Amino acid sequence: MSQISEVTRENWILSTFPEWGTWLNEEIEATQVEKNSFTMWWLGCTGIWLKTHEDTNILCDLWCGTGKRTHGNGKMKNGHQMQRMSGVQNLQPNLRTQPFVIDPFAIRGVDALVVTHIHSDHLDINTAAAVLQNSAEDVPFIGPKEVVETWIRWGVPKERCIVVKPGDEMQVKSVKITALEAFDRTALVTAPEGETLADKLPQDMDGIAVNYLFETSGGSVYHAGDSHYANQFARHGNEHQIDVCLGAFGENPRGITDKVTSIDMLRMAESLNAKVVIPVHYDIWSNFAADPKEILALWKMKKDRLQYKFKPFIWQVGGKFTYPNDKERLEFNFDRGFHDVFTTSPDLPFPSFL
Repeated sequence: MSQISEVTRENWILSTFPEWGTWLNEEIEATQVEKNSFTMWWLGCTGIWLKTHEDTNILCDLWCGTGKRTHGNGKMKNGHQMQRMSGVQNLQPNLRTQPFVIDPFAIRGVDALVVTHIHSDHLDINTAAAVLQNSAEDVPFIGPKEVVETWIRWGVPKERCIVVKPGDEMQVKSVKITALEAFDRTALVTAPEGETLADKLPQDMDGIAVNYLFETSGGSVYHAGDSHYANQFARHGNEHQIDVCLGAFGENPRGITDKVTSIDMLRMAESLNAKVVIPVHYDIWSNFAADPKEILALWKMKKDRLQYKFKPFIWQVGGKFTYPNDKERLEFNFDRGFHDVFTTSPDLPFPSFL
């Protein structure tokens, strides 16, 4: 038995973090995906693990970092994208509100690491290190130009990296990955500290952010990264078969437009001709927290009049979604357990005790 005198901050952290240990790692590895379907797990923020019937495993946008950890001097870093967006100076109170549901250094069997854009809650050095250390030497790191340049600066071998821009297609085992235009205006106002953007032409979005279409033998997933709502979603819906779409939902603070609102989540799904729309990202930041049931309520209000052909799915971080098995479900719930109640005799003094 441990003694209080042996407990330190360091062994507390090591014994507690990540909070889920390897539970989800083990679940993903043990899951056998049925034919004509695919399975995803939500890892927090916009991070997903996609697994196919053929045992192709794609890791996208896993973030293993934190938000603010101290009040510091109370001021935002000069040139931060939120400062540029709205002219604020006081510190953004973006605290991480989700536990870590996966251990990146226990990840095995991933076939590609795919990242949508340059922001640090999507492009993560811990994930890059874990995948580099634990994966086969031919597992690619896939992202737009600035993402790949960051990986290389961190020490990922250049030959492991694949730069993609809208229109590029590649095959990772059984999954076809198509890079598509992103609509992330927050990324456009992101630049190195000290660099001014006033009186300059906008950056080229294609070098800093892309959306992805993952096509599997069981259906397709459209990952919109941190894209805002855009008319061009309808073009993507015209040109591609999209079964499930993921969008960065959240409640924007006053003077900020950074996340997709509830009504625009529905507009995105309708424009993409998707069958299921799943909000993500609302889980992670304390100052952008939102209730996804707002999407469900609006969908119920509008679906008959507008003849929506899609359904929303309200997920939980760490939860599993299988398409098409779950396409009619509206909400996720974790396994409540206790399926074997009274299969053995309980150790009680008499049956009526409980």
